[in-house]
Amino acid sequence: MSDGARVFREAWIAGVLRHHPGEPKPGYVTPWDDTPQWERDSAGAVYRQVRDFLTATDGAAAKLTRAQKSQFVAACWTGQIHRHFPDPKPSYIADWDALPGWQQHTDADIFQRIEQDHHNRTDPGPG
Repeated sequence: MSDGARVFREAWIAGVLRHHPGEPKPGYVTPWDDTPQWERDSAGAVYRQVRDFLTATDGAAAKLTRAQKSQFVAACWTGQIHRHFPDPKPSYIADWDALPGWQQHTDADIFQRIEQDHHNRTDPGPG
C-alpha cells in the first residue's frame, strides 16, 4: 500500500511546513524517494490503522476532536517506533502531551488527510 504511505508522508511534510516554527530539520521534509524504508513501512502501517479505524466506526471516528485524532496518529506511530527500534530514544516515544505543538497539529492534519482519502475512496458519489 505505497499509495497510503505516500499520502501519510505528503500529509506529514505539509503539516511540518505549515506548523513547524522556523526551519524544520531536513529529515522532517525528506522527499518520498529519499525516505528510509522503515519510515515508508511505518507510514503505510499508520495509514492503514487510521483507515481501518474509520472503517470500523463506519466513519464516525471523523467526529473525534483534533486532539483525539492527533493522539491516535501519535500512538500508532509510537507503536511503529517500538517495532523498528529495540531501544528508542525517549523523545521518539514521548507521550502525546509532551510532543511539541507543531507535531500535535501535524498528526491531526495527517488523520484528517487520511480521513479525506478514505471518504473519497468509499463515497460512490452522486447516483
